[in-house]
This record gives sequence, C-alpha cells and structure tokens, in this order.
Amino acid sequence: MDRRQLTDPRALRAYAHPFRLTLIGLLRREGALTATRAAELTGESVASCSYHLRMLAKYGLTEQTGEGRGRQKPWRATTARTSWPGRTADPEAREAATAVSLAVVERYFTEAARWLENRPTEPADWQEAASPGDATIFVTAAELKELDEKVRELLQPYIRRADAPELRPAAARRVSYVHFGHPAREFGTRTRGEAEEPHA
Repeated sequence: MDRRQLTDPRALRAYAHPFRLTLIGLLRREGALTATRAAELTGESVASCSYHLRMLAKYGLTEQTGEGRGRQKPWRATTARTSWPGRTADPEAREAATAVSLAVVERYFTEAARWLENRPTEPADWQEAASPGDATIFVTAAELKELDEKVRELLQPYIRRADAPELRPAAARRVSYVHFGHPAREFGTRTRGEAEEPHA
C-alpha cells in the first residue's frame, strides 16, 4: 500500500514523536535497516532505535523483514507515505492530528535551518537555487486547494524519480520541497497589497 491514513488518536500520538518521524523517513529513503544501522545513521542508541521501531510497528507503520537475528533483524516502513485528517469531529483525534502536524512542521524548520547554516559551504548554483521565499496572495479556500493540487501535479515528474534512478540527471540531489499555504495572521484592519513578490 502506498499510503497509510492514520485516524486512531493513539497511533497519531505515537507517530508525532520527533525521532519516530526521523526513523520513518530514514526507512523510506534508505530501505530496510537494522536497529544497529539506524543508530549509526542517527546518533541515537541501539536500544532507543529498537524501542521506537517497535512502537511504530505496534501501529502498523514498520515491520521486520523476517531476515537476520536479534538486533540485526532489518526493519522496513510498511508504506511510502502517511497521512492524517486535517479536519475531524472527534476532539481526541483532532488534538492528536494537530500534534503530528506540529511535529512535522517543526521538522521542516529544523531541516531548513540546518541547510541555511551549511549553505555557505555548498556550490554556488545550489546556494542560489535553494533560497527561502514567500508570497502573500488573496484566494478563496477552493482556490487555495486548487493551487495546492496544481503544485502537486507539477512535482509528479520529479517524485517519480524516487523509484526510478535512471530518470535522475547526473547532478540531481535529494531535495525536500515544502509547500504550505495558510491564512495569514491579521493585524488590525489595514489592507495590504494584493500580492507581494517572493523575497529571501
């Protein structure tokens, strides 16, 4: 199955743990890993990796491959993607889903900050290509959803390269592309311009 939809509040709370998000991302990117190898890649202890892999397995997010022994048994992610409800009438599920979303956004921020700190050591073309920016636009909820769908459609040819290395140009690198439109915080009643140019 390509995507797993999480709706159980317990599963959502388990998934919201920052290190578990790291482990899931690692398994999806690198393939099956033992707890020992996961520890080497993340800097966490083997015991910690084993515990969190088991917790993810409890909710069907990871599983053992059936190979190896003890802590040398490889684990794999059960799906390529995970989703959770953006809106739900269940207060407990809503709170847990919000916790996951916050953990994911915090992860985006951490990774982006790491890139910005290291950007001066990167090649000039990558420094110029990977710069932060934003735009203020005026849209309806339906238009924002349509815009998100269009961006996802534009990304599809590049997403397909994840499972097809032969499609990747020689100079291609793994890139985290984050897009997230949300209503802006309003201050008073002063009207802002209809749009702003993206800026660093």
